[in-house]
Amino acid sequence: MAVRLSCLAFALALAPGLALAAAGHAGEVDPRIGTGGDGHTFPGATVPFGMIQLSPDTAMPDFKHAYKWAAGYQYGDDSILGFSHTHFSGSGHSDLGDVLVMPIAGEVRLEPGDPAKPGSGYRSRFDHATEVVQAGYYAVTLADYGIRAELTAGRRVGWHRYTFPEGKSAHLLLDLRPSIYDYPGKVLWSRVQVHDDGTVTGCRTTRGWAPGRELCFAMRFNQPITARTLYDRENDVVYKGFKGPGNQPVDRDAQNGRALVGVFDFGRLARPLEVKVAISPVSAANAVANLDVDGKGWDFDARRAQAKAAWDKALAVIDIDASAIVRKQFYTALYHAMLSPTLSMDANGQYRGPDHAVHQADGYEFYSTWSLWDVYRAQQPLMVLLNPGRSTDFIRSLIAAREASPFGILPVWAYQGLETWCMIGYHAVPVIADAWIKGVRGFDADKALDAMVASATYGPYGDLADYMQLGYVPIDKEPEGASKTLEYAYDDWSLAQMARAMGRDDVAATFDKRAGNWKNAWDPKTGFMRARLSNGNFRTPFDPAAAGYGTDYTEGNAYQYSWYVPQDVPGLIQAMGGDAKFIQRLDAVFDAKIDPAHFKHVEDITGLIGWYAHGNEPSHHIAYLYDYAGAPWKTQQRLKQIMDSQYAARPDGLSGNDDLGQMSAWYVFTAIGFYPVTPASDVYAIGRPFVERATLHLTNGRDFTISAAPLDEAHPYVGEITLNGKPLDRPFLHHGQILAGGELHFRMQAQPAR
Repeated sequence: MAVRLSCLAFALALAPGLALAAAGHAGEVDPRIGTGGDGHTFPGATVPFGMIQLSPDTAMPDFKHAYKWAAGYQYGDDSILGFSHTHFSGSGHSDLGDVLVMPIAGEVRLEPGDPAKPGSGYRSRFDHATEVVQAGYYAVTLADYGIRAELTAGRRVGWHRYTFPEGKSAHLLLDLRPSIYDYPGKVLWSRVQVHDDGTVTGCRTTRGWAPGRELCFAMRFNQPITARTLYDRENDVVYKGFKGPGNQPVDRDAQNGRALVGVFDFGRLARPLEVKVAISPVSAANAVANLDVDGKGWDFDARRAQAKAAWDKALAVIDIDASAIVRKQFYTALYHAMLSPTLSMDANGQYRGPDHAVHQADGYEFYSTWSLWDVYRAQQPLMVLLNPGRSTDFIRSLIAAREASPFGILPVWAYQGLETWCMIGYHAVPVIADAWIKGVRGFDADKALDAMVASATYGPYGDLADYMQLGYVPIDKEPEGASKTLEYAYDDWSLAQMARAMGRDDVAATFDKRAGNWKNAWDPKTGFMRARLSNGNFRTPFDPAAAGYGTDYTEGNAYQYSWYVPQDVPGLIQAMGGDAKFIQRLDAVFDAKIDPAHFKHVEDITGLIGWYAHGNEPSHHIAYLYDYAGAPWKTQQRLKQIMDSQYAARPDGLSGNDDLGQMSAWYVFTAIGFYPVTPASDVYAIGRPFVERATLHLTNGRDFTISAAPLDEAHPYVGEITLNGKPLDRPFLHHGQILAGGELHFRMQAQPAR
């Protein structure tokens, strides 16, 4: 082994950019997975839940064409616009792309240019063969300049290293105009200033997905600036007494405007140019302080090693035995599940709230970037299982956001502290309830329950007023009424669970009753969940295949949403006519022959297996429902079908948006053998493992191991499950059984165990 490692170290030393990839699970992560197709992930450098996501942008198109570039990068592109410091991972919507920089050798162009016309702007072509993409590190050669670009990240600081070709003058361009999901007038105002010590600071305010968002930065270089020019590229502007055409440079220490570009010159360099950039949602002064606290020194390789060590530590919570390809998929999925929510607090504890005011965190870290319609299902339950201490900070952040909200409710879809109001439901409620039910503490439960009740009773949100009065959301008052009725009812149930566990039986009784409102969406004549009108009648005409805005459903149709009663699956089985009919209808969903073009108008509905759409969240629990009807072998069969067809270790290896880790968390849970069909209960539905052995290293000091044998293509079904040597008679596992440690063993076999 020593000889083998020595040879490997020698080989890696000869390959620049690879030397730190060998040891630990970070070396098994491939951040390229999901960067093609509709995965919407980014390949750049970040640390677990970090504020910085420093990544290449291949395009920042206008809002009409932005969907595929929601993370700024598409694997199929052949040129790079620059490197920006903030990105969503796997979102179905776009924004961010803040503080874009581009190193330039030789002539400087101030516009990005046309990617179809090389040399028309400052963007550069690149070849994937020159990319090194690892957890916490990204490198590429910018072919048009001959520059080797390397990126790594800390929690609040992005680190750059640029090696310029010999004999060429070195420049760094800072462009405060571009933004992912761009459109005219998005930048409301920006400012850049060069300080006497060479520090560059600035702020930008945008009217993007979260209107009025302000982000500030501080930037330093390891070599002196020989010259710098600040440009305002907006035509015919007047600021501070200066008037002139937009292309005219203004040689002064600070510039304000809506179209600012800075060019920093360094002459011909004998060593690489290093740049460090800190960001702040509060102020430029805070960005400088973040740089002083988190960005000391000039040792890029040490910072890269720290980023890798952070990932090794985070990913070490699970060890698996599996093939190399499965290990790559598994640890990349776990990596993607640990990117959000992101730290949104400065080193001094200040953060910006949904009221746009500055607040102070006391004794916890404030996190934002909450795609709650997605992550409550599996990504947040995975964090509760693997890192409950982090969940405490997440929940304190949700409570703090509610306390700062002008509307007095919990976040819906928020980032950098600000609300977007995207998607439906009040799914911060099950995030909190799931954590409480599973034993997470360290937050004020009374404040949490108050916040949950406030969110569930705020009448103006999503027509909750009519929902509370009628027991459903009327489609003539509010779009997508069937989906909203079903999701509200589940959220109500989760609220009741926490209230009961706290001894608040009065609150529990109220929301237990509301949890039954799913029955008001059930139409026994058609056998589907449907939306009702205010007069109580179902809306007609009815087409169960109709999907998307304007229908009864959110990003889905009746074939997908009619299964959404996770809080009362036995009740749903009864409504559908019992176990046999329930199973028959589930089979019909998966076995249907569907033309994918049916959903071409709803870009989020992808990954089709019949009507089942794994690329979107409403389908994610459906395969596990066979367990509840006494047919666990069918769950096992469908899970294999999904795992084989919807995930791959390729850039296009995700069948749909990763949605801030939800698609990936589904993979992690399913690979180890169970899934939280009903967050806010302590029960997991058991499927079948897709790894030979997985050991969860729990924070209570115990290990829980899942093993399967023989695990191969010839033995796809579970014959027997034992927990610590004793047979399990039902395909369900309790959270407390996991926390107690021990071994869950699957004896696999060739035929279904009917």
